[in-house]
Amino acid sequence: MKARTRVELTMLSSFVSDTGVEVPAVSAAQMREVDRIAMEETGPNLFQMMENAGRNLASLSIQLATPAWHDALFVVLAGPGGNGGGGICAARHLANRGAKVWLCLADAEHLGSVPAYQRKVFASTPGIEVDSKQLIDSRPDLIVDALLGYSLSGAPRGRVADLIEWANATRALILSLDLPSGLDATTGIAPGAVIAPRWTMTLALPKTGLLPERAGQLYLADIGIPDAVYQHMNLPYRTPFDHRYRVSIDPKPPDRR
Repeated sequence: MKARTRVELTMLSSFVSDTGVEVPAVSAAQMREVDRIAMEETGPNLFQMMENAGRNLASLSIQLATPAWHDALFVVLAGPGGNGGGGICAARHLANRGAKVWLCLADAEHLGSVPAYQRKVFASTPGIEVDSKQLIDSRPDLIVDALLGYSLSGAPRGRVADLIEWANATRALILSLDLPSGLDATTGIAPGAVIAPRWTMTLALPKTGLLPERAGQLYLADIGIPDAVYQHMNLPYRTPFDHRYRVSIDPKPPDRR
């Protein structure tokens, strides 16, 4: 198994956009450093990045639920951290456009300050905040998974694990934010319960652990990080976004030479 993991990581050292632009993949530690440089040195700040992530996520959710998205039930599952904040932001954008949105927080008592602000704004929309018990008999058309991000440490526990199992059992279409909840961003290994998405929209740069069999079809979203951040880290980066804010990506085939 260890040998297979090494092969997969070699294969996923980079991805290719739908226009042929190669994009480097990063580990969880590298992505933490990208975020740190942006927030402490260059900008954008966390509010801006979260807003860009949430808007992209809402837009993609509508695209994937077409043509009847106005009649669809979107269930957004959000954790207490930055990944959850992006999900809450997406729920607000969906609700503002007239979509039927249910937002379920996995740990409302421990929301970070920025996700808590996103929750405050969501409360002024037609969207509905529900608890996990209200989800039991629901029939969602699209589940938006924003429970866990690249800071995963160990197997999901408690309500997060319960929501992952519920989502998988519904057999509804699932869109994950950044990476499937429960998946290690670096290795692609799941130490416990892991969500099974049809699609994953990853942020800024793809992660080395985004194995196709785990993450489904992949999209890469622009959250506004400037090129200087990637230059600072000596990453071979060229923007794949052209006139768009979101592109589809695939793993780059390994070099057989």
